[in-house]
Amino acid sequence: MKILFSIVILAALSAIFWHWHTATKWDKVFAKSDKVEVKKVKFHNRYGIELVGDLYIPKEKKAEKSAAIAVSGPFGAVKEQASGLYAQTMAERGFITLAFDPSYTGESGGKPRNVASPDINTEDFSAAVDFLSTLPQVDANKIGIIGICGFGGFGLNAASMDTRIKATVTSTMYDMTRVTANGYFDAMGEKERYALREQLNNQRTQDYLNKDYAKAPGLPAKLSGNEPLFVKEYYEYYKTPRGFHKRSINSNGNWNTTSSLSLMTMPILAYSSEIKNAVLMLHGEKAHSRYFSEDAFKKLKGDNKELLIIPDANHVDLYDNLQKIPFDKIEQFFKTYLK
Repeated sequence: MKILFSIVILAALSAIFWHWHTATKWDKVFAKSDKVEVKKVKFHNRYGIELVGDLYIPKEKKAEKSAAIAVSGPFGAVKEQASGLYAQTMAERGFITLAFDPSYTGESGGKPRNVASPDINTEDFSAAVDFLSTLPQVDANKIGIIGICGFGGFGLNAASMDTRIKATVTSTMYDMTRVTANGYFDAMGEKERYALREQLNNQRTQDYLNKDYAKAPGLPAKLSGNEPLFVKEYYEYYKTPRGFHKRSINSNGNWNTTSSLSLMTMPILAYSSEIKNAVLMLHGEKAHSRYFSEDAFKKLKGDNKELLIIPDANHVDLYDNLQKIPFDKIEQFFKTYLK
C-alpha cells in the first residue's frame, strides 16, 4: 500500500513539474515580452482534432471584455515562430491573442502527421474563434484573425465562411491551392497538372503498400548558391537561428507528398467576394508572392478592404522584421473594426 501511495505521489509531482517546466520554459524564436502573460491552451476543431495554442494576455487588465485575435501561419511553420511574434506584439497593444498550430502539425493533434488540407486548415481558424468566443474575458462580437503566408489564404477563406470573424489581416499571403495547381505565376497548364495527378495517385498506392507516407522535398540542408532568391530567403529564416524551430516542418521536416492532391482540386477563395467584414492585406514590394495578394484583393468588395504594399520588403521580411511589419497599421485596423 505504501509503495502504491509513493507511486501516486511521484506521478503527481512529475505532472506538476512538467506543467511548471512547459509553462516557464521559453521555446520561441523571438524574445519574450514582459508586458504579456502566456499560457498553453488546447481546443478542438469540428473534426475532433485537438489543437494547441499559446494564449497571450496583456498584463494590464481591462475593466471591460477585450477584443481578441487568432493568428496562424506561415505554411509549414509553428506558433513559436512568426505567428507567435504577431500574437505577442498585438497582445502588447491590448488585444487577447491566440497563436495556434494547425491540424497535423506542431503540438496539435491529427494523424498522419504533416498533412495539409484546404478544408481542415480553414476550419482551424473557425475552431480558434470557437475557443476565443467562450473565454470570459473576451467580447465574442470583437474577434479578428491574422493569417500569415499560406494561412493568409486559409484565413481569408475562413473570413468568407465564418461571419463571426469581424476583421481579417493577411500578411505576405499565399493561395496554396492556386500555387499547387498552377505552379508559380500560373506556369503549369492542364497537361502538366494531369501528369502531376498521375504521379501523386501512383504515390498513394505505394504509400498504402508501404503503410507509410512519402515525404515531399523540403528546404535544402545546405545552399548551393544556385537556388532561386525566394528559396534563399526561406532558408535564411527557417534553417538559421533567426527562425529555426525543431517542430517546424520547414525547419526540420517535410510535408506528406500526397497532401498536394486536395490542394490541387479544392480551390479556396471562391467566395471571397462575399466577405462583408473588414480585410487588410499586407505584402512586400519585393516579394515573389506579391501577385497572390494583388489578385485576391481585386475580388474583394466594399470600402472596408485595403491592400498595403510594404516598400522594399521581401516575402519573409513580414515574418519577423519589426522595422517592416506595420504593426501600428495593424493595431489601428483592429481598433477601428473590432470596436
